[in-house]
Amino acid sequence: MAHPAQLGFQDAASPVMEELLHFHDHALMIVFLISTTVLYIIVAMVTTKLTDKYVLDSQEIEIIWTILPAIILIMIALPSLRILYLMDEINDPHLTIKAMGHQWYWSYEYTDYEDLGFDSYMVPTQDLTPGQFRLLETDHRMVIPVESPIRILISAEDVLHSWAVPSLGVKMDAAPGRLNQTAFIASRPGVFYGQCSEICGANHSFMPIVVEAVPLEHFENWSSLMLEDA
Repeated sequence: MAHPAQLGFQDAASPVMEELLHFHDHALMIVFLISTTVLYIIVAMVTTKLTDKYVLDSQEIEIIWTILPAIILIMIALPSLRILYLMDEINDPHLTIKAMGHQWYWSYEYTDYEDLGFDSYMVPTQDLTPGQFRLLETDHRMVIPVESPIRILISAEDVLHSWAVPSLGVKMDAAPGRLNQTAFIASRPGVFYGQCSEICGANHSFMPIVVEAVPLEHFENWSSLMLEDA
């Protein structure tokens, strides 16, 4: 999860997020080079009194500074479109979970099971145990198996919400009366935190999301215990 004074993104926990991080670095380097070049030109123009009539009226230079930005935009657009289509791709999901946004908590329903579902509320500050994070911990985590394609169906009961987990590269709006879907693969075991990313009311900042990725055997044991309790 994020930590104080963190400058970059959270560590990637899914293949899509790894691609997003690589694209971010790629685009940032292009922006850095453009900014450096423009700054150099500005400084050179301000500090020198020399002029060149061939530079002031040159068709070749105009052609270059028209074609070069187009090439740079293509270098940014192509990997961006690739990732955009990767994020929309849903390949044979092993598990489907329906996340429903309420004011102000999330409810989860494992649609591949008959009676596996629960509400997920934020743990109040006074009830936190050592090691838990304030405003981020929930009483029931969304447990998923590692290295399995997970499809999330997202909707809302009342107002607009948004289901987002930064380290998994997932953010999808939850709109009442509409069922949106997205997918991800947790590439390593761990606990990943997110929050509602749509301003949905007074307690908007108090509906966290906690995804716990575990090995398949542990997930099967957890699902069995949850079904027995139900």
